Amino acid sequence: MQPIATPAPGGVFDAADWLVVGLFVLVMLAIVLYAMRTKARSGQDYFLSGRDSNWLQIGTSIFSSNIGSEHLVGLAGAGFATGMAMAHWEIQSWLILVLGWVFVPLYDRMKVFTMPEFLELRFSRGSRNVLSLLTIASLVLTKIAVTIYAGDVVVRTLLGIDTVNILGFQVDVFWVIALGLAATTGLYTVLGGLRVIMYTAVLQAPVLILGSVCILFAGLSVLGHGDLAAGWRATVAAAGDNIHLIRPLEDPDWSWAAVLPGSAIIGFWYWCTDQYIVQRVLAGKNQQQSRRGAILAAFLKLTPVFIFLVPGMIAFALTRMPQAGFSTSGDAAYTSLVAQILPHGLRGMVACSMIVALMASLASKFNAAATLVTMDFFRERYPDASGRAEVLVGRIATAAIVIMGVCWVLVIKSLHSDLYVYLQSVQGYLSPAIAVLFLLGVFWKRATATAAFWAFAVGVIGGFARLAADLVMRNDGALVAALKQQRYHNTITLEQYNAALAPIRARHGWVFEFWSIHWLYYTQILLVTTALLMIVLSLLTRPPEPGALRFTWYGATPQERQATRASWNAVDVVLSLVVLAAVLVFYIMFW
Repeated sequence: MQPIATPAPGGVFDAADWLVVGLFVLVMLAIVLYAMRTKARSGQDYFLSGRDSNWLQIGTSIFSSNIGSEHLVGLAGAGFATGMAMAHWEIQSWLILVLGWVFVPLYDRMKVFTMPEFLELRFSRGSRNVLSLLTIASLVLTKIAVTIYAGDVVVRTLLGIDTVNILGFQVDVFWVIALGLAATTGLYTVLGGLRVIMYTAVLQAPVLILGSVCILFAGLSVLGHGDLAAGWRATVAAAGDNIHLIRPLEDPDWSWAAVLPGSAIIGFWYWCTDQYIVQRVLAGKNQQQSRRGAILAAFLKLTPVFIFLVPGMIAFALTRMPQAGFSTSGDAAYTSLVAQILPHGLRGMVACSMIVALMASLASKFNAAATLVTMDFFRERYPDASGRAEVLVGRIATAAIVIMGVCWVLVIKSLHSDLYVYLQSVQGYLSPAIAVLFLLGVFWKRATATAAFWAFAVGVIGGFARLAADLVMRNDGALVAALKQQRYHNTITLEQYNAALAPIRARHGWVFEFWSIHWLYYTQILLVTTALLMIVLSLLTRPPEPGALRFTWYGATPQERQATRASWNAVDVVLSLVVLAAVLVFYIMFW
């Protein structure tokens, strides 16, 4: 194997790469200007693209918004560190079908702007306020901050620099990237709203997939000396037992009993109830377009394991071969492949795909946050406000959330865990209570507003309590995790394990015991606790008014049920079954 040349600082790109990047930026700018030809005159125009989006825009927008730099950085980093362990979250694409088939008819007949608005219709204003605040917190704590942090990793690795000279001062490149990225993407979002995001996604999704496929094949080719099959065998060999999805109950990190239910809980919340994703189907022309957009997104979501996670595994395999001369860390695995194995010109194209992911996901997050602030708080207080006022408030809210996101990045940088694991763990703490409210609220007529509010509050408090414990344990957490792995692989005795844990246990007391519950088991505990509390309180309180049943699964009129049935045909069913079959085959292959 020929050694891989490690680029010198600033030497990753040449003129050909910059030319490709420049051409791509010009095309993106043209699309943005084209999309802005229709001026937003109301909240519906600005936040839901006038509700006139087609299935192609919806499907590609869901995919582009979901696959941000946190995937390019975090998912590849997870593949580098743990193999197929995190593939469960990506292959849960079938849950997008639940959005299309089950929730689209419900949301469509209500014509809601936001998910919290649905909770107010079904339960109470209090539940709406809690979900609005929680969703905004989730955007800041996970999606916005993680994307900004990931952008720092991407650009720092691609350009090969750590500091820049500004007015004679050496400034960490993080601040230049974070502030520049937030300001540029914020402007892009402020000017065009969701319409620009939907239009640009049609270009962004194929470029993102094509660029990532280039990385996959180039990496396998290098590993296999030009033979892709040999490269895959080398990847599997380097991964060892990490190639498996289903892992023993004794595994301290990825036990099947923790991962399968935990990833399903997070997946249901994300794909069926999260404003960030659902906003795209709310923008559809009708149920048919929204459902088909969800089906397209489900197909596209079958690809990330192979185009993001597997390249991380390839990067790990390359580091196990000293003769290759390849070096990287977990979070920088994907970007290091771009910088070290791709030829010039192709590096520029793949960099464009990374820019695409960064811009698409961050713009969508800004827009979702602005929608929540404007529609759930401002419009409630000022119902007669003009459309222009709604857009102005959304822009101000976006700026505030950008600042909070940048500040929270500093906390993420101090956490000793892989980026993707951090992202999923925080979502695991926040999602169970939301999942319970939507599942029981939609499918159980007896669920009451009082029960929903208190169960929701308890679930949220429980989630933030665990997040606080993670922050307290952040310095000792990596050591504890390493000790658990050593004990699992029998490299230390039980006595040595307990002796090493003793000072940590003594230092943190009950916080250590609370934190020691596996985060995915904790997610399941939160779900069960919240559900039981809501069921008990519902049975102890007055049944909901008959009008509230309108907002359940059973509230559709005969005419509405007929319209839903007319919105799908055999093609929609067959395509959905193909997605489910692909998921099943994947689990069988990597069992």
